[in-house]
Parts: sequence; C-alpha cells; structure tokens
Amino acid sequence: MRNFFKIFFASLLALFVFVLIGIFLLAGLIGTVSSSKEVETGTKAVLFIDLKETFPEQTQQNPVAGFSSGDVYDYTGLYDLIRMIRHAKADSAVKGIYLKCDDNGNGFATSEELRNALLDFRQSKKFIYAYGDVISQRAYYVANVATKIYCNPIGSLDWRGYSFQSIFFKQALENLEIDPQVIYAGKFKSATEPLREEKMTEPNRLQSFELVSYLYNRLLIKTQEVRGVDTATLHAYANNLSVNTANDAVKYKLIDGVKYDDEVREEIKQRLGLKKDAKINMVPVGKYAMAVNFRKGKGKDRIALIYAQGDIVDGKGEKGQIGGETFKDLIRKARLDKEVKAVVFRVNSGGGSVIASEEMWRELSVTRKEKPVVISFGDVAASGGYYLACNADSIFAQPSTITGSIGVFTLVPNMQSFFKNRLGVTFDGVKTAEHADAMSVVKPLNAVERNYLQRMVDTIYQTFLTRVANGRKLPVAVVDSMGQGRVWMGEKALQLKLVDKLGNLQDAVDCAARMAKITDYRLKEYPEPQNIFDLIFGNYKKMTKAEAIREELGDEGFKIYHSIRRIKQLMGSIQARIPFEFSVE
Repeated sequence: MRNFFKIFFASLLALFVFVLIGIFLLAGLIGTVSSSKEVETGTKAVLFIDLKETFPEQTQQNPVAGFSSGDVYDYTGLYDLIRMIRHAKADSAVKGIYLKCDDNGNGFATSEELRNALLDFRQSKKFIYAYGDVISQRAYYVANVATKIYCNPIGSLDWRGYSFQSIFFKQALENLEIDPQVIYAGKFKSATEPLREEKMTEPNRLQSFELVSYLYNRLLIKTQEVRGVDTATLHAYANNLSVNTANDAVKYKLIDGVKYDDEVREEIKQRLGLKKDAKINMVPVGKYAMAVNFRKGKGKDRIALIYAQGDIVDGKGEKGQIGGETFKDLIRKARLDKEVKAVVFRVNSGGGSVIASEEMWRELSVTRKEKPVVISFGDVAASGGYYLACNADSIFAQPSTITGSIGVFTLVPNMQSFFKNRLGVTFDGVKTAEHADAMSVVKPLNAVERNYLQRMVDTIYQTFLTRVANGRKLPVAVVDSMGQGRVWMGEKALQLKLVDKLGNLQDAVDCAARMAKITDYRLKEYPEPQNIFDLIFGNYKKMTKAEAIREELGDEGFKIYHSIRRIKQLMGSIQARIPFEFSVE
C-alpha cells in the first residue's frame, strides 16, 4: 500500500510538472506568434471610432490575439486612443476618421479629452465624418467637431438640456422598518442622502444644479464655437423642444444633413478618390494599435504611469476597483525602481475606504521625497480619490472633472424591527463590555455609541482637512469652507487651488518629465498587462457578476441594484465617497 501511494504521488507530481512545462511552452508560442504577426494599416485608411464604446483609463489586452484575427486590445484605454489619434494626424496612410456617434459611453472629462484630440487632428486638414442614427447629447458634444456630421433620415438628435436625478430609499427603509443610522461630517456630503432623505437637501440641490449647469453651458459654448449658432438660440431650442427630427437638426444648423450610412460612406469614397465598387479601408482602433508604434519613447530612464480607476476598497481589491494594498505596493515598486525618475498617478474614482486612501496618500507622500509625483484627474477624482492625491507636487484636472467632496461618513443600519416584525427573527447574546456589540445591525445605537461614531467621523474629517491644507498649502479654515463634502468642477477647483493646472494626462506626463529633468524616457505603465497565466487560470475577460446582472436588469434596473449593493458595502466602515450615482442625462 505504501508503494502505491509513492507511485500515485510521484505520478501526480510528474503530471503537474508536465502541465507547467506545457504552460511555459504555450506562453512562448503565443509570444512568438504575436510578435511575428504583421498588421498593416494599408493605404487610404480611415480610422474608425465608435463613441458608444467605453474607453477605460488603461487598455485591456488580449493575450491570445496572436492565435486569432481579433484585436490585441479588447478595450482601448483613453490615453492609448489619444496617442493613436495624435499619431494618425501625422500618418500619411490615414486620410481621415469615421466617428460613430449614436451614444457616448464615457464621462464628461473623458469626452473633453477625446474632443480636444479630434480638434487637434483636424489641424492636419484631414477629414472627420460623424454619423449616428439617434445622436445623444453627450455623443454630439464630441461629434460636433467633425468636418461633416450626418444623421439617419428617420433618426434624431437629442437636444433637451441636461438633467440629474437621485434615487431615495428613505421611505422604502421605513416601510421595511430599517433605520440606516447615518453619521457624517459635511453638510454637502450627499452620499448618504438616499438613505436619510426623501428628496435633495438644499445644499445638495445647490451643488447638483451648479454642476449640471456648468456642463450644459459648456455644451452650448462649445457647440457655438463649431456650429456658429449663439448660445441663447441653442438654449431656446432645448427649452422649446424645437429639435424633434433629424430634419429639424439640419434646419437649426446643428448637423450638416440627413443621410443613410451607405450614403455617408459613398461621400467618403468620393473624397478618397475611390471607385464606386471599391471598399473603404476602415481601420478600427484596435487594429491600428497593432499596426503602428504610437507609444514613442527611448532612453533608459522611465516615468511610472499608474492607472487607478474605480471604487477605493480595503485590501487587494477586485477587477475595476482600487485596492489600497495593491496600489500602495505599485507606488512603492515605482519608488524603489532606480530607472523610474518620476511617478504619474492617474485617478478616476469617486472614493471609498478612508483607510485605503490613507495608505496610498502615505506611499505617494514618501515617494515625493525621492522623485516627482504628478497627479492627473479623469472624469472624477473626489472624496477618497482627492484625499490620496492632495499631497502631490502637481495636480492636473480637466475643466469637466468632478473633484473635491472633502467629507466623510459611516452608517450602521439597525435592522432589529425588520427581523422581528417582518421575519419573526429575534437575537440574544452575551458580552464582556457595555458596548461590545455597538456595531451590530440587530440593535439600535444608543446615545453613547452614536456619539462615539460621530467623534470618529469628525476626527477623520479633521485629518482629511489637515491632509489637504498641508498638501495644498492652504489654511485649514479655508479648506473647511470649500470642503463640507461639496463637489466642484475642475475649472472651479483650479480657482480654489484644489488643483494646479487644467490639462490632460499627456500634460501631466510632460510636467513629470520636466520636474525630473529628463527628455529621453519611456513610460512604465501599471498595473502591468495580464499574461497567459491569468488566462489559463480564469482571470481573463471573465464576465463579472455585476456585468451579468446589468445584462439581466438593463441600465435602469442596474442603477438601483448598484445603489443597494453599495449600501451593503458601506456598513460599519468610514467612507470618503461622492454621491451614489452622478449620472447626467
């Protein structure tokens, strides 16, 4: 029997070694195939960009692209897309851009950056054709820079102005006999309002109206610049719902004509000098990425570029989250790397865990003593997203970046009545100290416990204020006056000295290079791309639980689900977070 087990375990070990060798061989083969695979742009190319696609901060690569005809990029990152557009501007093989503009899956700052890149592309005198069946306002904001913008004859252009709505759960919680027991610091800290109010408080209504008005005015001003229609007239069109059909949009000079997609393509053929039966060399951005070297750079020096996108959470975090432990280690790795002369940290987050934000703040502060640290804000960098960044050498934001929200909160829901009256469930137990069960969700907080939590929240709020005051070289009282959980647009944040400059990620990288006094460098991007082992062990392109639920419930149903799920995540922890959903339509 002993010999049997020896043989069994020896065979098992041999099988493991065999599989491991196979994995290494497969990884090598894929690398060889991928590196040998040649992709060409071809002549008279037209770069194809679909605005409906969501462009995350960092590109997500396909490690098995070498075995298929698929793109090397499954999700093109914003910075890569901007660099590709810049490269295409000088690429003689690219004659223009075809912009699909039905909807826009991106935030306002992302749209701003993309719009500016397209405006710069037009300086080359190359064309941009935009086409949509039903063009949303956010898509139009980007697409109206096109040489020509067309709409389906029976389609439409949405032109109604912007609105923002919050979901409130207070009455539902009361009906279920659940008391959220919210403790917060900052009168504008609206993240908890859906639990404790039935409608917006006046401070939240004020800040929400200011944000939506800013974005709407920017839409009007930027449209006036490219379409030649004054902002008062554009506002009247929205107020009166004048733009009902695609022909109305032509009549009011918002678009250039009504055409079907095939007619637009025929016009492009004529512009390219192609025969009627010829096929347009339409090049998706993923294919273009494989064909050209848009990531220019040389020299042994490096600038670390760290992308942080999503909710800030404790621990390592999952896909789409900013795990405090994970990103603290990435910053430290860049700090200890002798080749890295500066760090650029890209933030796109509405915040989350205060502890995780503090961990990253600390590591960035330590790094700053050794090499320059520059922060770049994306669509949103608020609350915990601002906390971690406030001590950098320089902070860049877009005019439409949502930032600030200096405030904290916690909640410990009391579900005692719900369990007892609705489910017939009661709880009992023992404890060694009077308040050992203070964080229990099956009993109400007493006055002592509530005061304990309020002191904790107030202390962390004061720490937040001090971090910002020291980092931004402002008096604590001044920071408090513009704090209180209030959110600001990037342009206003510049006036308040919460950020240093308005600019995109490239501006931040250029600033870091100047501060480090280097000219020949390459970017070292983190988190590093997934490899074949991630694929084999099931971490690659796995449909997340949230993605599956979104597909089942639809966008509106998912918003409600997502809000409820966040309530569960917030229980018992101190949070620095903006409102549950800031979705402007």
